[in-house]
Amino acid sequence: MGQIKYTLSFEPDKVSIRVDKGTNVLEAALAAGVHINATCGGQGVCGKCRVRIEAGEVDSEKTEKISQEKYDKGWRQACKTSVLSDCTLQIPVESRGLRPLVTQELDMGKAERMISSLDTRPLAEGWQFDPMAIKVPLRLSPPTLQDNVSDLSRFSAGLRQQHNIDDISSDIRCLKNMPRILRTSDWFVTATLMATPAPNALLSEKDQNAPLNLVRIEKGDTSDQNLAISLDIGTTTVCAQLIDLKTGRVMAERAEYNRQVEYGEDVITRIVYAQKPEGQKRLQFLVVSTVNLVIDELLEDTYSSKKSISCIAAAGNTTMTHLLLGIETRHIREAPYVPVANIMPVVWATDVGIDLPDCVQVYSFPSVASYVGGDVVSGILGSGVFQKEELTLYMDIGTNGEIVLGNRDWLACAACSMGPAFEGGGIKHGMRADTGAIEGFHMNPMTLEPMVITVGRKKPRGICGSGLISILAELLLACVIDRNGKLVRSLSSGRIREGRFGYEYVLAWAEHSDTGGDIVITEVDIENLIRAKGALFAGCLTLLDTFSLSFDDLDRVIIAGAFGRYINIEKGIRIGLFPEMPVEKFHFLGNGALLGSRLVCVSKEMLSEVERIGKMMANIELSDNPSFMDKYMGALFLPHTDTYLFPAVTKHLDASCQMIRNERKSS
Repeated sequence: MGQIKYTLSFEPDKVSIRVDKGTNVLEAALAAGVHINATCGGQGVCGKCRVRIEAGEVDSEKTEKISQEKYDKGWRQACKTSVLSDCTLQIPVESRGLRPLVTQELDMGKAERMISSLDTRPLAEGWQFDPMAIKVPLRLSPPTLQDNVSDLSRFSAGLRQQHNIDDISSDIRCLKNMPRILRTSDWFVTATLMATPAPNALLSEKDQNAPLNLVRIEKGDTSDQNLAISLDIGTTTVCAQLIDLKTGRVMAERAEYNRQVEYGEDVITRIVYAQKPEGQKRLQFLVVSTVNLVIDELLEDTYSSKKSISCIAAAGNTTMTHLLLGIETRHIREAPYVPVANIMPVVWATDVGIDLPDCVQVYSFPSVASYVGGDVVSGILGSGVFQKEELTLYMDIGTNGEIVLGNRDWLACAACSMGPAFEGGGIKHGMRADTGAIEGFHMNPMTLEPMVITVGRKKPRGICGSGLISILAELLLACVIDRNGKLVRSLSSGRIREGRFGYEYVLAWAEHSDTGGDIVITEVDIENLIRAKGALFAGCLTLLDTFSLSFDDLDRVIIAGAFGRYINIEKGIRIGLFPEMPVEKFHFLGNGALLGSRLVCVSKEMLSEVERIGKMMANIELSDNPSFMDKYMGALFLPHTDTYLFPAVTKHLDASCQMIRNERKSS
């Protein structure tokens, strides 16, 4: 059965939205485009988001910000209230600002939009739960003079007879330990077998099963302790999941900034640093130490042991994969832009410095070109683009903007440098999508008072990717910034002020933040965001033009990136990050690299699909494409210099700004 849905109505705006049972009222208001003052991120301490329940049933936490008398009359804090039935809420003037808004009718958002937690299940079809690493118990008979075959032959026969497993290979490490473990365990052991594709080989369509390699032998039955790590080795952020290979369940997820950031925010800077004496060694140490940190956090969160980890699947761009494995990166940035290898061999975790038992192997996703890496291949696997007939544009938004165009018959890809803005880098108060990050934002265009929602409903600590998109779109719609991204100096509000590095808008005052200081977005931040979105949009246009296609030819657009729990597509279109298309054509995948790496952990047959995807992709180099820079310059405007690309958005912004200016003059 599907989730129970209810209708939540906001008065006096006369706006309704369908929501899941238990949806937070402040979140619902944000999704519906209804403004409610809220500056503490939804923690309940500012007391500005008060509403009155006129009809329906809610679940609400009593706070000191509302007296018992008002509570008995139906007053609640929106951030502490969830929906349990069809409801009607009255938003009082003091929760809206100095005067009601009259611009609501211009909002492009759909009031009937459903809001729910991000669904990050793979879109790929046809896969079955069959883990990349399995653990099976074996009870063997000891050798005798009449039965004195080798230990490995006895072991292989046991696998064949007891588990119908045949044709395995064995690593020399296992052979060295095998005699001792078999004899000290009374011939009762557990075997760990890992499926790994042969390096630089593409399995035939008929051979869907990668060969099994014996990587570990343990005393007794440890088959219930079988975990995997899926990794996204990002330029800015390293993300990881701990997966139970008995069930396929994600037990925990963690992310940390890539410690290599101290030597450069992009791959080019790091490649340059890697050429210095000990530079490559230092960069490898830093990324591996970050991986070790997130693994330790995952194990601590779940009270798990390192001995339970059987394998790792790692997806990263080409440079990050090379640096993780300690491989030369020099020629990636020099024409003709050649990596050492596109398909890397499986390596032992300990050989690259990962602090795990010496029997754990690391599978790295193959790359396509110097700037289109295994993270994109992993995302295409998880998204199922390679299986579908629909023409799809896949956009992976990170420090490198990577784009894939195609379907089950053909795939083309390109990459452009966006910088780390949408991952929080280069933004004064930017941060990853962690507790306290502003992820939702709305603004009253008359009072310039914000409505702020944070991850975890805690006091604001900074701004994550989805929050940056919302903030930029709202500032533009409320005519607080112009189309060049400059704050309007003439507006009389204490929230717009001149800071140390230029003008800025105050999102949260120090008293409501978790940092003890004001949380702001600056004009420099906005400039970085415009450059980032401009590069990605120009890359999409260039890739489409290469095949004489336009956005109108697309059946769907898949957006990948570690933005947080949700992303507002309409606001992304408003700032020119996404093309102006029907919202129904968009799908938000979340972290595509992490999704694909998780998929190969739980379904070893996907290893052959990974290899096939890598072979399918044709790379289009943007660095020497004469039209890319022209398209990039045109995209350094909100939403774009060429209004024909965003006709509805342009019309909407013009009408909205004219109405707001008239209201401001009359107030």
